[in-house]
Amino acid sequence: MGNKNKHPIYMDYNATTPVWPEVLEAMLPFLRREFGNPSSDHAYGRPARAAVEQARRQVADLLHCADDEIVFTSGGTEANNLAIRGVMELSKDRRHIVTSVVEHPATVQPCAWLESQGIEVKRVRVNRTGHVEEQSVSAALRSDTALVTIMLAQNETGAVMPLERIAALAHARGAVVHTDAAQAVGKIPVHVDKLRVDLLSLAGHKLYAPKGIGALYVRRGTRLAPVLRGAGQERSLRPGTENVPYIVGLGVACELANKDMTAESRRQRDLRDQLWAILRAGVPGLKLAGGEGPRLPNTLNICFPDMRGSEVLAAAPEIAASTGSACHAGDEHASGVLLAMGIPVTVALGAVRLSLGRGTTRSEIAVVVRTLRRAYRQEKKGGRLPIRARAMVGQQTNKESFSRARA
Repeated sequence: MGNKNKHPIYMDYNATTPVWPEVLEAMLPFLRREFGNPSSDHAYGRPARAAVEQARRQVADLLHCADDEIVFTSGGTEANNLAIRGVMELSKDRRHIVTSVVEHPATVQPCAWLESQGIEVKRVRVNRTGHVEEQSVSAALRSDTALVTIMLAQNETGAVMPLERIAALAHARGAVVHTDAAQAVGKIPVHVDKLRVDLLSLAGHKLYAPKGIGALYVRRGTRLAPVLRGAGQERSLRPGTENVPYIVGLGVACELANKDMTAESRRQRDLRDQLWAILRAGVPGLKLAGGEGPRLPNTLNICFPDMRGSEVLAAAPEIAASTGSACHAGDEHASGVLLAMGIPVTVALGAVRLSLGRGTTRSEIAVVVRTLRRAYRQEKKGGRLPIRARAMVGQQTNKESFSRARA
């Protein structure tokens, strides 16, 4: 059952990615000799400024926008806060936001904070495949809607939302459109004009750049107030001395994605589909969460029958993956995203998310399949009660989680 002396096979690329070798190599000079402040107009500052502007072009090229529409941030969370809070701070007559029940906490929490300040927030539901439907957004829009913020790709299921159609509806009502595209950028083509969005957030560590760097696309003419106050960097929208090495890394990561996205996406999709086909054949009753409709090429969310996903992964230490469920004081709660899709609690608790990346190989897929099938059979033979019987104790808390997800 080995692998004790090796790192487990990494199947959690939606959580974070390794810094790719080309990215690290590009960063190193700016961690060593090129240490100047980009705001300094001398021989040390000018190379740093040039590097920042080159990275801005690389990010803009990936998103198909103008260089001056890119604002560097510390990551996706800051970019989301800048977009959401920045729009609402300047919106005096429109005090209504439309968002969804399956957003990342980096969107959920800013919206909740604004709600505590008197802003109305409407959270639209998703369908059984995990997609936000444009009809739901249309019904939620009002004459005083200031902002529509819907993620481009869902981090647990990989569902890709119909942003182009949603944005058209929102713009017809005079609303600004923001999308958290952290999971999408680098995996699928992201063209801001085709999506019709005004604001788009990305996170470097989701596409092989370091943690702690991100960017916000701000369409020309979009009014935005800064969240932080300070000097005039990044068009005065994000003050503070730029993190030059990490900005350089983000630029190179975007260029890398731009070069081989089509081939790499196809490769990962083929591996993912192979993984699903063999697992399904070997585990009767295995379900695919959100498998219908557009989704990311690398993401597979499966639900093991009558078994908690956490139990399967605990019996498979050779694999590093996630469940999407939350555990507080030993009480495990099913994923609110899966519950919002109408998946029963007892099924949702069996979820395991497997997300592939650049480092995933065909031989690793074979090991993952073999290991998960073995772990499931092992746990099933271990005499555990079926999950339906064990779920009765925590039924009420999961109902509360479901209510929150659909609110």
